[in-house]
Amino acid sequence: MNTTENASIAVSMRDIHKSFGKVEVLRGVDFELRQGEVHALLGGNGAGKSTLMKILQGVHRADAGDIIIDGRPMDFQSPFDATAAGIGMVFQEFSLIPSLSVAQNIFLGREPHKFGLIENGTLNRRASTLLDRMGADIDPQSLIGDLPVGYWQLTEIAKALSMQARVLIMDEPTASLPYSEVEALFTLIGRLKTQGISIVYISHRMAEIARVADRLSIIRDGRRVLTDDVHAVPPEQVAESIVGREILHGFNRTKRNADTRPEVTLSVENLSAGNRLDNVSFQVSAGEVVGVAGLIGSGRTELARCLFGIDRSDSGRIVVDGKPIRPRRPLDAIRSGVMLVPEDRQSQGLVREHSVRTNLLLPSLSRLTRGPFIDDSRGRDLCADLAQRLGIRATAIDQPVGRLSGGNQQKVVISKWLGLSEMGVPPRVLILDEPTTGVDIASKTDIMQLVLDLADAGTAIILISSELEELLAVADRVLVMRRGRIDADFDRDNIPDEESLQLAIQGV
Repeated sequence: MNTTENASIAVSMRDIHKSFGKVEVLRGVDFELRQGEVHALLGGNGAGKSTLMKILQGVHRADAGDIIIDGRPMDFQSPFDATAAGIGMVFQEFSLIPSLSVAQNIFLGREPHKFGLIENGTLNRRASTLLDRMGADIDPQSLIGDLPVGYWQLTEIAKALSMQARVLIMDEPTASLPYSEVEALFTLIGRLKTQGISIVYISHRMAEIARVADRLSIIRDGRRVLTDDVHAVPPEQVAESIVGREILHGFNRTKRNADTRPEVTLSVENLSAGNRLDNVSFQVSAGEVVGVAGLIGSGRTELARCLFGIDRSDSGRIVVDGKPIRPRRPLDAIRSGVMLVPEDRQSQGLVREHSVRTNLLLPSLSRLTRGPFIDDSRGRDLCADLAQRLGIRATAIDQPVGRLSGGNQQKVVISKWLGLSEMGVPPRVLILDEPTTGVDIASKTDIMQLVLDLADAGTAIILISSELEELLAVADRVLVMRRGRIDADFDRDNIPDEESLQLAIQGV
């Protein structure tokens, strides 16, 4: 039974409409949040959930509809109005300053002053009181840049609570957290509930929603299609409500024929790089999907960066199709057929201010030129083909890529390498670093199916992911990294379940 069923209503959004130009994003959406409740908000990329929450934050104004907070009608003109009404936001991408302390970040712009000077003693005491209320064991004088990512998340929450937030919107709060720190976050959420804090929890991870949420609402195509108690709705129904169709395969184990990948495409021998990589050796065959698991800081991303020429190695060999390579820059790796979908698509995979078309064509520009000119007609045809192949949803191909949803942005990052393939330069090795972070269920399914399709076509795949379900669904082998080394190399058939892999990651 839902323990918040008889609680008072903290937030009521009624018949919310919102359009951007001719595009209708929200079509009469109702959303209700009870006091002390964790209400999960789900939906595919572009479904409208982010727009709905931005209206609650005061970032956007609704074209029609009502917002009622604690029984009082509201008309937010700005985020400051929403903050004054007790609405706080914990963003997926942190907004902290690494060179400042925890306390300074929490009260940035609202520091206590005396005689024109900041009272650091008062600042630290207030921060300490707030962190104690949260049950967070953090020294308020510690520099943010010196702390693990989990403490960044707790500081963001403390920052919102310091503004007297009674409603917290958490956007993909576990996306960048290792397993141990996810547990600490769940404990904090439980503590906040007992204090009457209401939480809107936005996530694509079904297991954690079942763990922390009381109710869930699903938005699809700008309409609310389902609201119910979390445990009253089977996971299959949740997924199908999000996507709008039956998901036939999901992330079930896909057994593949090892005989189809006889030759070794990538061989890494004794690769070392400072204190990041230590004597790493492994091979990937043509058509093989090798998963890489490990905690944050284990060396997974560092390995990808060395293979792609972003960071240089100190020693060791990288061999692609029998030819030794020593990539000193990404262009060297690309010319050898090694391509990377980076962990941070926002800063490393896209030029956010540029159009979808420009981003799709960037790696292929040199092959689209006729003399000093770019063949626009051929470029348009290539973009249309790539957008259709991966189902990229954009209002126009010239729309700034930064305005797309997370899933569609990720599809653009992947598609630009497929564009090279269309130009006669197919990827020999494709490295994907956390490719489904912040991506909805439908897009996850599309991306994982693409991974399998590329492997079936002979591409050697390295899949780095914290989503163990995904690794176990598509990988033929799984490497476990710890402290910059390959700690274990498992054949997929020898991993019985997620728990066994998690124990290996933890070194148990």
